[in-house]
Amino acid sequence: MKKLIYITFLAGLLFATSCSQDYLDTDNLYGKSLETFYSTPQDIKEAMAGVYNAIYTPNVHSNESVAASLMSDLMLGGGGADDKSAKWVDNFEDPAEDTYRDMWVQCYNGISRATAIIDKTAEADFSTYFSSPEEAQNFKDQAIGEALFMRAFYYFRLGKFFGGVPLIVTFDAPRDVPRSTYTETFAQIASDLKLAIETMPAVAFSNIPESDYGHANKWIAEAYLARVYLFYTGYMTNIEGQATTTLPLVDGGSLSASDVQSHLEDCMNNSGYGLVDDFRNLWPYSYVNIAAGDTTILPWANENDLSWVGQDGHTPTFGRGNNESMFVQRFSFGDWGWSNGNIYTNRLALFTSLRDNSLVPFGQGWGWCTVNPRLYTGWDDNDPRKLGSILQVGQADQGTGDYVGDKGDHETGFFNKKYTAIQYYNTDDQANVGMFIQLYNWGNTDMQLMHAQDFIFMRYADVLLMHSEISGTADGMNAVRARAGLDPVAYSLDALKEERMHELAFEALRWFDLVRWGDVNTAFDETISVRNSGSEANYSVNYRPETKGLVPIPETEMRLSNGIYEQNPGW
Repeated sequence: MKKLIYITFLAGLLFATSCSQDYLDTDNLYGKSLETFYSTPQDIKEAMAGVYNAIYTPNVHSNESVAASLMSDLMLGGGGADDKSAKWVDNFEDPAEDTYRDMWVQCYNGISRATAIIDKTAEADFSTYFSSPEEAQNFKDQAIGEALFMRAFYYFRLGKFFGGVPLIVTFDAPRDVPRSTYTETFAQIASDLKLAIETMPAVAFSNIPESDYGHANKWIAEAYLARVYLFYTGYMTNIEGQATTTLPLVDGGSLSASDVQSHLEDCMNNSGYGLVDDFRNLWPYSYVNIAAGDTTILPWANENDLSWVGQDGHTPTFGRGNNESMFVQRFSFGDWGWSNGNIYTNRLALFTSLRDNSLVPFGQGWGWCTVNPRLYTGWDDNDPRKLGSILQVGQADQGTGDYVGDKGDHETGFFNKKYTAIQYYNTDDQANVGMFIQLYNWGNTDMQLMHAQDFIFMRYADVLLMHSEISGTADGMNAVRARAGLDPVAYSLDALKEERMHELAFEALRWFDLVRWGDVNTAFDETISVRNSGSEANYSVNYRPETKGLVPIPETEMRLSNGIYEQNPGW
């Protein structure tokens, strides 16, 4: 099995191109510069590692999956009485002037590093490093296309959260530029994705080297083009009141629904990605430790005949192999002695796990993002994704019979099961030990550092659902339903919305769906019964439509811009 750690942080330390012009002007102490660095395949691999490294954010509220989950209507703030920032974000208040600054800074770090690859790799000659000119050209095309995709990925993250942002698309471009419009920002995203698709080689999933698992490819770019199309056209139509069915390009052209649909169908027909047999096998709770001869570690999985497909798509060590997870954020462990602390552990899993309850198989976390009971009560019991997504406490058959409540706020009796701490009782240590610590033989058993579960940004089920939404046909949606053992339904937008809510719950997509559909203005019109540290209470969210689904530009960036930026409405 491939090692979980990408070495991104090591490469990022060895070579990181920054957005700071001052940094670029300092003396090069390591013999690597824009003039000499991008000349070998190893240089490109190290530089690309730095691009991916920028996905990680030090501040938890700048973590995309945590931020989007807190703002979703399916999850509440939760946490303990002192976790005020989670409650403020959930209630669309800004807990600090720089709540999202790490997201802003890291995105621009990634953009700068990707742009350097785009600019410099085009000039490089790699012919002496490969056995044929075709192989050398394929390497170059993949590197440039991958960098284009990652630049689009970071601009898309910025656009979804902040709206129009400064566009810096050449490495030597000035940094002190004003914010571009929303449309200009998304035109750049679409143009980068389109060129990435046209540039990267069309290598089917089964032929992608295992060492490249997790890296972007042509098919992932096609899937993201559809996501960007749906978000932009929905936002402009339903939030800005400027109805459109096209996605603009920088050169003045545009992409239509049929253009995007064709790209999705190319992905569906030629990528080699697909649905795993059982939805629940995507998530670590379905792991049964057959290799160790112990099928009691996760009894719920064993009793339901589940078998985790693992995280390394080309090595089905734990089952049939995972060809559904297309683009993921990889995580490893941490150590308090490291300068990065726990930045490379999956903090969505840490922060949303059961508060002050260390059970087997579901472990301990901070209790953020408790689940809105409306989702549970409105979900058909015959759909296996219901218990495959929602962890119900106080249920012995689900491994939560010993749960002790009233440990935190916004308790509803429900937590997310997809991204949560998974552990077993180690008889040698006589202690609960994290599943991934066991799998990867990690020594530090601190519950805050045990979360090495991938976060899935894009999986094939979403490709099928987006195809149904764009084409107005039910085939993709019903393929997802059939995997869950559900009968087919006729296509309607309402049916599609419900299917996305159930299939993709707690995957940090719901918030963006609410915004682009225009449903965000009414999604929080309810009062929810909760328990706050043992006391009965009613909770409601005060979403403010004037914010238009955006978060505030970090105040530090506002000050650094010397009046060039305008703050987002409502903030």
